[in-house]
Amino acid sequence: MSAAFPDIYASAPLRRLLEDEVRGLTPDLQRCRGDHGLLVSAIEQDQLPAVPMLSCWTRLAVAGTRYSGDIAGRSDESLPFLDDAFELVVLRHALEAAAAPMALLDESLRVLAPGGMLAVSGLHPLSLWLPWLAWRARRQALRLHMPLQLGEWLRRRDMQVECVRRLGPVWPVADAAAALGDALGGGYVLMARKRRRAAAPLRLVPRPIRAPVDGRLAPGARRNIA
Repeated sequence: MSAAFPDIYASAPLRRLLEDEVRGLTPDLQRCRGDHGLLVSAIEQDQLPAVPMLSCWTRLAVAGTRYSGDIAGRSDESLPFLDDAFELVVLRHALEAAAAPMALLDESLRVLAPGGMLAVSGLHPLSLWLPWLAWRARRQALRLHMPLQLGEWLRRRDMQVECVRRLGPVWPVADAAAALGDALGGGYVLMARKRRRAAAPLRLVPRPIRAPVDGRLAPGARRNIA
């Protein structure tokens, strides 16, 4: 993994933002249930709070064109998972660290099961963190995304966006006062649910019944008397 990414995400201001992010994500994650969850993160050895109703996690750490963790591969290629494999997919600063963020997001939707939850977090491009980021991440450009634009992109792919909110300190200072949910926070969280596929209703097709050629009725049938 590139040295620039562990450095910036290990810095004190971003550690504080990540802690606020976890507190903001926890109530939503507690509502998720299923057999498998996928965590794709820009933070090495990243961990999320335990989700009691989710039994198994797959964890990937992404930087540039590569990801590592439980498996290794290229972030701009298809993920090696079946369609609809995960009930929860968390992209934790992954879109800003991946070389092909939209390809990664497309793949995340492919492996997300109908009715499953997608959680996306990142640094907000319109925040007071930008000068600090420009200096601290000058050796590797971060690909910041507007959460509202991500929400529109997801809606066009049949996702139901449940919430988009800012969080974290307004300033990139490690000991800044808590600003969880602040409209000017340096980070954001987006939660969206994949719509379930509508079942096609069964349609009964009437089949004509041919009358007996000799005019006789079926056993037990009676002729109507005019």
